[in-house]
Amino acid sequence: MFETRITKLLGVEHPIVGGAMMHVSKPEFVAAISNAGALGMMASAMYESQDEFRLAISKAKSLTKKPFGVNLSLFPAMRPIDNDLYVDVILEEHVPIVETSGHRPPEDLLARLKAGDIKTMHKCVSVRHALSAEKAGVDAVTVFGTEGGGHIGEVGLTTMVLVPRAIEEVKVPVIAAGGITNGRGLLAALALGAEGVTLGTRLLVTTECPIHDNLKRALASATELDTLPILGSLHNTLRSWKNPAALKVAELESHQAELGEILAIVAGTATKRMYEDGDLDAGVIPCSQSIGTVHEIKPVAQVIDDIMREASETLEHLAK
Repeated sequence: MFETRITKLLGVEHPIVGGAMMHVSKPEFVAAISNAGALGMMASAMYESQDEFRLAISKAKSLTKKPFGVNLSLFPAMRPIDNDLYVDVILEEHVPIVETSGHRPPEDLLARLKAGDIKTMHKCVSVRHALSAEKAGVDAVTVFGTEGGGHIGEVGLTTMVLVPRAIEEVKVPVIAAGGITNGRGLLAALALGAEGVTLGTRLLVTTECPIHDNLKRALASATELDTLPILGSLHNTLRSWKNPAALKVAELESHQAELGEILAIVAGTATKRMYEDGDLDAGVIPCSQSIGTVHEIKPVAQVIDDIMREASETLEHLAK
């Protein structure tokens, strides 16, 4: 029922992309999203070597026959990332879809992907960046509103404002991201002109998501007031769950603390400890304001089915 340019471009049943999340988007989770009719996305930056990355892709391919993609991070990173090495593996393993996020995707990188017949998307936080990515040659853009969880940029535009503005300016399909967790949100995004949505925070609170049950239960109990933008002092604003670690980062920023003090708290090792051991105070986790609408831990397939059913029922109700 909800066939769009995005479903055709990506070869998926539903106009839904699972957001690539560092330390979370492992092969089993990615495959569960793709098997549910959406597009699972693997986070390449999780893997420190080509061999690790190749093994992860092979694992995902063994778990799903449906399309999945890979995210290439163009954000500044504590560990230097050579995305060309990831592209080597992507081309060799015939991954069909690549998303870039952060800075403008390099045209030579896009050219390599296009030569391999790979569909490309770019995630950005402004119309200017969307236009730049379109000019660089991507097949679609994802525009990310400030209510979303993760790197929300410094522009401060909400999804409700950003999506229709992007639709006015770009010709490639637009995917809406930021604050979408249910069928009503999907339908609203389509009404604004988007041709698909990205889900991140909602998929954290699922059975297959590889984070500790303590953290899933805490997120399911959170409200829309339980998030906090941090790292603005580093011009790399991140919306996170408001736990002690995030509050400490905000305090350090307010006192103009040394960079090392801040990075010690937001380091991936601390976040991994929270994900794996359930220490809710250990690190920082990206989280959308929409967490206030997420109340149950469900299998990924049920979440996707619920979203599509609610979108259809809402559309029928509006038609009356």
